[in-house]
Amino acid sequence: MKRLYQRFAVYLGTLGAMFFWGISFVWTKIVFEYYGPFTTLLLRLLISSALLTLYARLSKRSEKIRRRDWPFFFLLAFLEPFCYFIGESFGLLLVSSTLASIMIALIPVISPLFAYLFYRERLALVNIIGLVVSFFGLALFTTTGDARLEASPRGLLLLLFAVVSGIGYSIVAKRLSHRYRPLTIVRVQNMIGGLYFLPFMALFEWKATLSATPPFHVLMNLVMLALFGSSLAFILVTISIREIGISKTNIFTNIIPIITAVSAYFLLGEGFSQRKLLGMGIIISGLFLSQYQKRIKAKVIHER
Repeated sequence: MKRLYQRFAVYLGTLGAMFFWGISFVWTKIVFEYYGPFTTLLLRLLISSALLTLYARLSKRSEKIRRRDWPFFFLLAFLEPFCYFIGESFGLLLVSSTLASIMIALIPVISPLFAYLFYRERLALVNIIGLVVSFFGLALFTTTGDARLEASPRGLLLLLFAVVSGIGYSIVAKRLSHRYRPLTIVRVQNMIGGLYFLPFMALFEWKATLSATPPFHVLMNLVMLALFGSSLAFILVTISIREIGISKTNIFTNIIPIITAVSAYFLLGEGFSQRKLLGMGIIISGLFLSQYQKRIKAKVIHER
């Protein structure tokens, strides 16, 4: 029973992470009205690192990184936040926030192959069916009624770059998650990620950043991006990768478009058609199928 409750807590935490990432597309769009992508990402990571470092010291949960693991942390930060956020942020400049989140939801379609190659993770038939059903729902979201893509090819390529980077991140994070606390992993990756973004901000956006005068609500969106999108969400996902694996964690990203679409409808005034509602229903159905066998196994174990 205890194990069942722990698994439920992991699923709940993963859903929470997807909620934060889903609404972060909207928060990012708002911040982009005053700051460029490199500045937004740098400030987001600096605020996140400061908050996590302060918490680690106050709670006495600081960990020393072994010398042999530093290359993995630098690779982790290079894949995400650096490569991932470059693809996502510049892609967001060319497509809607809803469509961007849909492209990112391609991660669970590709990640099972890499999870098997690196860690021999397997998906059961019912999980694969759920993944296919969710992808069909994504297709309804992504296209118009006459099956035309609602985005520029360049924007889609940038987002595909983010997808590949996100998968690579999951593979490296899996390795580190058994050696360090999720708090430590996210804190260190964000500190290194900030170093990656600093020269690009100084080179391309320094003057624009100094002259920007964002209102209070924009600054609050930036803080929420740091606190929830770059800190808490990554901690929850790192726990999930450690406990239920890369493939099953990434399948949850299929609900990100739902959260983003609803948030964008209320906060940005983006359209919300019946076709998107149908796609949402199919995505949710596929998500349940993707996790269904796991719940059955847990029930059988409890009955024994």
